[in-house]
Amino acid sequence: MSPLSHDPHARQYMHCLPFGAQLIGAAHAQPHTRFRFWAPSCQTVQVVFENVKDAPPLDMTPTGNGWFEAQAPCGPGTLYRYCVDGQQRVPDPASRFQPQGVHGPSEVLDPRAYAWQHAHWQGRPWEETVIYELHVGALGGYPGVMKRLPALAALGVTAVELMPLNDYPGERGWGYDVVLPYAPHAAYGSPDELKALVDTAHGLGLQMFIDVVYNHFGPDGNWLGHYAKPFFRQDVKTPWGEALDFDRFEVRDFYCDNALYWLTEYRFDGLRIDAAHAIGNTNWLRELADHVKARVEPGRHVHLVLENEHNEANLLESHFSAQWNDDAHHCFHVLLTGESEGYYRAFTESPIGKLARVLGEGFVYQGEPSPAHAGKPRGEPSAHLPPTAFVMFLQNHDQIGNRALGDRLRTLADDDALRAATAMLLLSPQIPLLFMEEEFGSTQPFQFFTAFTGQLADAVREGRRREFKAFSAFNDETSRARIPDPNDPQTFVNSSPPADAPLDGERLEWMHFYKSALCVRAHLLMPRLRHARALGAAVLADDAANGLAALVARWRLDDGETLTIALNLGRDGVPLSARPEGMVIFETPPRARDYADNGVLPESACIAWLTGDVPEYSSEHDARVVHREEPYA
Repeated sequence: MSPLSHDPHARQYMHCLPFGAQLIGAAHAQPHTRFRFWAPSCQTVQVVFENVKDAPPLDMTPTGNGWFEAQAPCGPGTLYRYCVDGQQRVPDPASRFQPQGVHGPSEVLDPRAYAWQHAHWQGRPWEETVIYELHVGALGGYPGVMKRLPALAALGVTAVELMPLNDYPGERGWGYDVVLPYAPHAAYGSPDELKALVDTAHGLGLQMFIDVVYNHFGPDGNWLGHYAKPFFRQDVKTPWGEALDFDRFEVRDFYCDNALYWLTEYRFDGLRIDAAHAIGNTNWLRELADHVKARVEPGRHVHLVLENEHNEANLLESHFSAQWNDDAHHCFHVLLTGESEGYYRAFTESPIGKLARVLGEGFVYQGEPSPAHAGKPRGEPSAHLPPTAFVMFLQNHDQIGNRALGDRLRTLADDDALRAATAMLLLSPQIPLLFMEEEFGSTQPFQFFTAFTGQLADAVREGRRREFKAFSAFNDETSRARIPDPNDPQTFVNSSPPADAPLDGERLEWMHFYKSALCVRAHLLMPRLRHARALGAAVLADDAANGLAALVARWRLDDGETLTIALNLGRDGVPLSARPEGMVIFETPPRARDYADNGVLPESACIAWLTGDVPEYSSEHDARVVHREEPYA
């Protein structure tokens, strides 16, 4: 059934914005639009209509505290801008769509024009989440992503996380140079195509998350400082520009409504809050979470996830579902690659011991001084939190794309060790996150790309190369010249997976591995994760200089059964003095359990045991046959 068909059970959704262009009146009445705009730094504002013949500018009425309002007999498809103080024309900061990009006019939309086919969808409990992060543009826009959804559902993914969609300058970019937070990026498709993508995902049982940027604006196309200087703090700068003033209720409301807009009008199931530490206002973060919980309709599962360098465990106790666990990634990365520069230097001493702390307590840094933070304390105690409060990953857009050449982990690590680490990722009670094409063992780079022009393009290119000056591989101009120019269209092409790559050979083998582990997670672990808790992790071998790194971790599951996982990322087998109790539910490499039965955990191995009543598996789902050549039924 077409997402736009007139199913009698379909529903329309619209988040009524208290600002911007909002259709008013009945859906089938003569269209009228209310315009509301905050411009405390200006004296006069007009609405200028750009595709309405002979329409004069409409004077907006000041209503106090910097607000201006107007109403016009216009409807969907109307293109408009605001003219401030009779001079500069600017787009609406709450624009729902910018068909000509961030420097063009805003468009009035009718959100009720899309008829949702899966309006009954209520989401999924957090413990059922397996996240797949992707870049919409690199996969061919909304239609390209939609084509991949059935395969992702079959793989065992339960949530798709889109890198930021908010409008930014140019056709290419990661989306973190946000300029207009309410307008989905036009280069990816229309707003209704985005809704169709979310709707289709829900029909397949997939949650949809979106990455939102509430900590800064990008350097090109943001006019807020021109007409609303109080939106920004004058005493604080972020690495990306002026800090937003979340002590002002206008700023707080702007972003609280943005969160509700994505969750209600576009029916996203969750938000990932980018760089929450750079917001600099934990009270507002709690307010945001409370606002969302109070406003979404009862019965829906809606999840808020933080990226937070400060490891503030208190935010995970009641307000947020989870946090991206960078500590987990850094431990794994050091163990798999031996790298020790940059922030990895904080994880080079006993990385297997630090990984044991991740598995047993959540964060590595829980208030201890961090070498990567000038020796300052970092983090808060986290052992009391459930393992599902942490999102674990081996790769994501940051950890690949912020490398100078965008290297995938498989180009840096041994395949067998990477499979063992992946098994831990997929079977640990922490919430796993995969990055696009990871399930195929991809070696294609994902590089930093933009579409800036002129002096800004030069500044971004040279600034990125300076970033890596302190790294040994890029300590001279010749080596730094190899770093891809973010503005070169080929950099985007190099980072975009092919749409029709055959599923055979290594790609098929890696996909089977991921699918097998996720099948075990779905059938044996997900139903038991709601109240799971860590029982601790013990280091079996810790001698990185001699290639020894192994541990055993245990969790008490919801029904009282115990999950035990032994991991060896070293180059030699290590003694396993007491074979864990229970049935082996997954192993890599094949027959690793035979060594374990004889008191040895082999090199590059991961074995998972589950106590209690474990259902029988058919051979097509047996974790011991993940390297078969024939595809799964």
